[in-house]
Amino acid sequence: MSSHPSQRQRVRRQQSRVDTRSLRQDLRHLLLDASVAFAVTLAIFVLLYWRVEAGTSQTLMVMPNLDDARRYWLYWACQAFGWSGLLWAWITVLLGLLRSTAPGRWSVVSHARVERWHRVTSLTTIGLMFAHAFAFFLERIRDTGEGDGLGDRMASAFVEVFVPGGYDSGTGQVAILVGLIAFYLAIPLGLSFYVRWWMGARLWRVLHRFVIVVYVLSVWHTLLYGTNVWFDGWFRTVVWALQLPIALVFLVRLLTPLRAEERLPRRRRESGGATGIPVAVLLRLGGRLVVGAAVVVVLLVTVTGRDGGRTPGQETGDMLVTQPMVWGGLAVFLTVLCAVGLAVALARDDRASRTERTRSTERPERTRTAGS
Repeated sequence: MSSHPSQRQRVRRQQSRVDTRSLRQDLRHLLLDASVAFAVTLAIFVLLYWRVEAGTSQTLMVMPNLDDARRYWLYWACQAFGWSGLLWAWITVLLGLLRSTAPGRWSVVSHARVERWHRVTSLTTIGLMFAHAFAFFLERIRDTGEGDGLGDRMASAFVEVFVPGGYDSGTGQVAILVGLIAFYLAIPLGLSFYVRWWMGARLWRVLHRFVIVVYVLSVWHTLLYGTNVWFDGWFRTVVWALQLPIALVFLVRLLTPLRAEERLPRRRRESGGATGIPVAVLLRLGGRLVVGAAVVVVLLVTVTGRDGGRTPGQETGDMLVTQPMVWGGLAVFLTVLCAVGLAVALARDDRASRTERTRSTERPERTRTAGS
C-alpha cells in the first residue's frame, strides 16, 4: 500500500484545519492511560502521606508546619500530581524520541503504535500538569488569608499559581515561574499535532522539536521546588538517573534520525564538496556534540550525586538564577522559535512559487508541441 495520501485525503486536509479523526481516536485511548496515571498518582499520594505521618519526609525539614498530613492533604495531592506528571512527561519524551529514530533490529513495536502512545501520553501529561497546579491553587485558597472573603482568596491564589511571576516569595519566585512557563509551552507545542494540516507538516515537525524544552523546564522546576528532593540524597539521585535514558535516546535519535534529510552526510560530495560544509550540517553536528556533552554531565552527576542541591543543616546561599534571567531566557527562546518558524514558512512559500513558475513555463511548451 502506498504511503502517499490519496486525492480524497488531500482534499479533506485542505478543507479541515483540525485533525478531528486522530483527536477522537486519542481521546478514546486517553481513558485507559489517564486511569493508570491517576492510580499511580494515588499510590504516590499514599507514599507521601505515610512519610509525613512517619516523620521521614524531607519536606518537614523545610516546612515543619506541614506535619499534619490530614490538614494539608491538598499540598500532598499537589506533590503527587507533580511527580506523576513528571513521570508521564519522561515516558512521552522517550516515546517521541523513539518515534523519530530510524528503526533497528531491536524494534519490536511499529512506529505507528509508538506515535499513538506518544500522543496519548502527551495529553495525559498536560492533564497531570494542570491537576498539579490546580491542587496547589486549592491549597492556597485554604491556606491564604483565612479571614478574607472567598473571592479575595481565590483572586490571590489565582495570581500566585497561574500568573507567571505572581508568586513573589522564596525559591518559588523562580521555581513556580519556570513551572508555569513549562505548562503554558506544553499546551501549544503538545497539541499542535492536531492542526498540522493547517500549519504544514514541515513547520509542525520543526516547532514540535522544541517541546524538549518543556521537559527540561519541568525537571528544573522539580529540583528547585520539589521539597521531597530539595536536599542531596538517594531520591534526588534517582531523578538524575532517570535523565540518563532520555539523554542517551536523544543522542541515538540525532545520530540515526528517521528522516534521511536530517542525517549527517557521509561523503564529501554530500557535505558540499569544494564549496565547504553547509550551515545546516554544521548545526546538526553541533547539536550532536552538545547532547553528547549533556550525556557525560548527567552521568557524572548521577554517579557523584553532586548537582548543587541543598545540604541539611546548612544555610542556603542566594539564588543563582533570578526572575529577570528567566524572563530573558524565555524571550530568547521565543525569538528563536519565531525565527525558525518564519524561516520554514518562507522556504515553503519559496518552493511553492518556484513550482508555480515551473508549471507556467511548461504550459506554453506543451501548447506549442501540441500545435505542431
